[in-house]
Order: sequence, then C-alpha cells, then structure tokens
Amino acid sequence: MSLRVVVLASGAGTNLQAILDELHGGPEGVVVVGVAGDRPGAPALERAAAAGVATAVFPRDAFPDRAARDAALAAQVQAWEADLVVLAGYMALLDPGFTRRFAGRIVNVHPSLLPVFPGLRAIEQAIAYGVKVAGVTVHLVDDGIDTGAILLQDAVAVADDETAASLHDRLRPLEHALLCRAVRAFAADGVSADPDNPRRMRVT
Repeated sequence: MSLRVVVLASGAGTNLQAILDELHGGPEGVVVVGVAGDRPGAPALERAAAAGVATAVFPRDAFPDRAARDAALAAQVQAWEADLVVLAGYMALLDPGFTRRFAGRIVNVHPSLLPVFPGLRAIEQAIAYGVKVAGVTVHLVDDGIDTGAILLQDAVAVADDETAASLHDRLRPLEHALLCRAVRAFAADGVSADPDNPRRMRVT
C-alpha cells in the first residue's frame, strides 16, 4: 500500500527535502506526487523539480481572493490523488473550504510547543518571552491557526544567549525528524484519535 503525499511549501523547502531524502519512493510506500506553492521561483519548487516531482504554483495575486486560490489549489491536490497533504513551510493561511475538504489529512509543522506561540514569528515570540524550553509541533490542520490536534512534539533547552537565528537552526533538525516520523506513521496506518485528550492524536 502506498501513501500519496502532496507537499505545500513557500520557501527554502528543507522540510520537503527531508521527506524526499528519507521517505520518497522508499520501503514505507511514501510517494511525493506533487509540490505546490504560492511563490513562483521558490527553492522548494526547484527541489521538487530536481527530484522529478510535479509542481504547481498558485500566486496570491493571480486570484481575486483566498477562497478562489484555495479552490484551485484543492482541485490540483485532488487531481494528484493525494492521501495526505503536508504543509512544509507553507506561509499562506488555508481557506476553510480546503481544510474541510481534506479534514484529517492535512499535517503542519510549527516551530513552537503548541498551544503556546501559534501563528507567525513563533521563534521570535519564544525568545521575547524568555522561555527556557522551546520546541517543534507536528499537528493536524483545522480551520483555526495552529489549533488542530497535536501529533508529535520535541523540545530543546534555550540558552541564555540564544537568538532567534540560533534557535531556528537548532529546531530545524527536530522539524525534519518529526515531520518524517508523522508521514511514516500515516503510511503505516499508525495515527488514531486519543480518547483521553481530543487535542492530541496517538502516533505509533
């Protein structure tokens, strides 16, 4: 059995590269069938093309509004016959029409220990707040901003002289590892609801 994955990415695409390197075409049955973005020329799209993966771009200024853009994006994801949609540094909010169409099948990686510091500039928020521990969360995507059920988390200690840049560098390997672990779990049918906590999912 294979898991057809579509990745949405806006920037450098390091999380996409981790999935391509660790999982794409491997024994777990994970196949990245398409990569879509909102920024023409993004390095993530170049990484996909280099791996022979189909790409598509949906620039924000090419559509009258977010609903129209995400309807076109959803049609492309459907055409690629995706089983799972992975947000890997995708910096655009998804319209509820999209999130509901693929409910339970959209995964995001976020650089904080949710539910703290949701939304943009999470690492900068953590540094400004003076936290002693920071981390990464992989979660399901719903209609809210980083409010979906949590799949996986991992953390690091924050040094006294930590900067946003240094913390981002230290969190990036956690993002890669957790995101690949989550995709692998979906491929193995190892994700289920946690009856004891509706805000979390069980991952085996």
